[in-house]
Amino acid sequence: MPTARTFAVLCGILLSLASPRPNRAAETVTIKGSDTLVILNQRWAERYMATHGKAIVQVTGGGSGTGIASLLAGSTDICASSRPMKEKERVALKAKTGRDPVEIAVAKDGIAVYLNSANPLSALTTEQVALVYRGKITNWKDLGGPDQKIILYSRENNSGTYEFFKEHVLKKKDFTPFAQCLPGTASVANAVARDKRGIGFGGAAYAKGIKFAALQADPARPAILPDEKHILDGTYPVSRDLYYYLRGDPAGPIKDFIDFALSPEGQAIVAKVGFYPIAGKKK
Repeated sequence: MPTARTFAVLCGILLSLASPRPNRAAETVTIKGSDTLVILNQRWAERYMATHGKAIVQVTGGGSGTGIASLLAGSTDICASSRPMKEKERVALKAKTGRDPVEIAVAKDGIAVYLNSANPLSALTTEQVALVYRGKITNWKDLGGPDQKIILYSRENNSGTYEFFKEHVLKKKDFTPFAQCLPGTASVANAVARDKRGIGFGGAAYAKGIKFAALQADPARPAILPDEKHILDGTYPVSRDLYYYLRGDPAGPIKDFIDFALSPEGQAIVAKVGFYPIAGKKK
């Protein structure tokens, strides 16, 4: 049965992204940003609140870009991001605060390429995936599959996953306008699970009802699945860290919450959610 503190997490998700920081109790921590990290943030918040008396942690998604904008505006304590901050974002934050943002890696992930479970293909090259999402390959038969149109599902352009995928797979070239942009990684995974012709991409933690394509970045090396070994050693072609960003060094309840997330207990939750633990790195 949900507790009052668990309910606070759900309420936090419904807060308006544009609203100013509310008057709040001293032990409240707000987290806003990456949809990839929402489930993990919720699990951390629920466990932390269950063991920390009056603490309230409010979790909101909306995308990494939304979280960074909120950090710039001072309307969130922690920005959750599935991509590194851009240099112009770092400069803008420093202009407001007088110091560089604090970056903390909190988990590791790989961006998986989603295929419907009935798709006969098991591997693709990163170049093939790029050509599909640029609209240059439009039929599965050109990839060795059935003679069917490829239906593309994508994240929205305010998503850190979208930007990371564009930079590291499309090599900063534009997506085709025919990709269907969906709000959240779970939506992309669910769409591919329902569509035998579908292809999508997103965090490797969202694996229900779909399969992953093994990716080959180097013709001299085999295609690699986004599993623990290859994500942790960085050999999976689209491995990444997941981040928290702050306006300054954490203190008080913010520091207590981040220390919990990086503790053995917090990192055990990372594994249960489907990501991979990381030793916290702060810049």
